[in-house]
Amino acid sequence: MSEAHVFPLRVYFEDTDAGGIVYYANYLKFAERARTEMLRDIGLESSTMMADEGIALAVRTCTADYRKPAVLDDGLEVHSRLLEIGGASLSMEQRVMRDGDELVNVQIRLACMGGIGKSARLPDGVRAKLEQLCAT
Repeated sequence: MSEAHVFPLRVYFEDTDAGGIVYYANYLKFAERARTEMLRDIGLESSTMMADEGIALAVRTCTADYRKPAVLDDGLEVHSRLLEIGGASLSMEQRVMRDGDELVNVQIRLACMGGIGKSARLPDGVRAKLEQLCAT
């Protein structure tokens, strides 16, 4: 199991609903940005994986447990951990936090896709970089 990658963010007006709290779907956007930056930090930019390896990582399953709301101007952190690397998939946990308090817990499985809609095995180079996350 990996150590958490931490992605800081701020809640903007555009993230909130009419009640002034973060609209539930925006937590998934926050998680997506955090995953993208975690992968970028180990040299796995989405555009490079598509161009050089012919693959992309797509969400296969996602569950979110909404525990507490965030509001306008909150400073949040998304803590992302790689849990498992499979032959053609990854499992992750992402926790949206405010001041050490968990607001949302996201469990996600990413599938490696090659071509349009076809599953593919993780290339060795990509797997090696992902394994760096498990070693930290």
